[in-house]
Amino acid sequence: MKIMYFDDFRLGIVKGDSVVDVTDVVKDIPHLSREDLMAGLIERFDAYKAKLESATAAGKGVPLSSVRIRPPLPRPRNIDCMAVNYMEDGTLPAPPAINAFLKSPNAIIGNGDTMVLPDVPATVFEGEAELALVIGKKASNVKAADAMGYIFGYTCFIDGSARGLPPAGNVFYQMKSRETFAPVGPWIVTADEIPDPDNLQIKLSNNGVVKQNFNTSDMAHKIPRCIEFVSAVHTLLPGDLIPTGTNHRGLNPFMDGDKIELEIEKVGKLTINIRDELKRTWARETRLERQQKGQEPITPQLSGRHAKV
Repeated sequence: MKIMYFDDFRLGIVKGDSVVDVTDVVKDIPHLSREDLMAGLIERFDAYKAKLESATAAGKGVPLSSVRIRPPLPRPRNIDCMAVNYMEDGTLPAPPAINAFLKSPNAIIGNGDTMVLPDVPATVFEGEAELALVIGKKASNVKAADAMGYIFGYTCFIDGSARGLPPAGNVFYQMKSRETFAPVGPWIVTADEIPDPDNLQIKLSNNGVVKQNFNTSDMAHKIPRCIEFVSAVHTLLPGDLIPTGTNHRGLNPFMDGDKIELEIEKVGKLTINIRDELKRTWARETRLERQQKGQEPITPQLSGRHAKV
């Protein structure tokens, strides 16, 4: 089942190329606003699954192309991003130490929305293609052997980054939690539709050119271990997100006017736009392309404010 928000945060189920409005089916779930309804549904999904299936089968639906797709989780309570969690196409000699960081839920945007590059002296702006786990039930100190049972579903996630901000040191907060730096969507695919999340192809294109192309089989720390690690630090709640990391070799600069498309096998395609009022520019190079030329992996800014000339 593919569950989404559309238009004024109506809750819908994807049916082929259309979406069936099922908001009224779940209206009795306690919620303050429609943006909170998804988390409530996730927590009570077993009680509503059959009703949703019946409503979807009987519903006519409207074309997806005619609606505004909204982020499926506009208000997650936690976004726990796995850090350096890929073997970089098997090129690393050993798995990096497991690590993660929190990203602000206020950074969430959805399909068709715009990531805005702020006026800060970042060396480069990038977005990392990631498969995100959607937590289905309260999770605390979960053992890896039990972890898959805590996953409600999966979605696409782009981890926006403003690299190289001063001062030198631990700058994850200001690098990762900028508003609009957490695109997610276009919907949630329930876990039963993806029996093998450890073998999904992930592609990110910038203006139609594929930049990132890797498989989740290259994860350094597999999904059960990620859940075990994060839930040992703090309790996870229904609707929380765990983006599982990226392969850094294809990371490339995001610039004004770019159209970014993240497609994950069996999950869907998330499309966003990039806006930079300062019109800063970088070379159209991936980290791998620069490394192959013997250069530092992050391309320097070529023009615009904050360029080092």
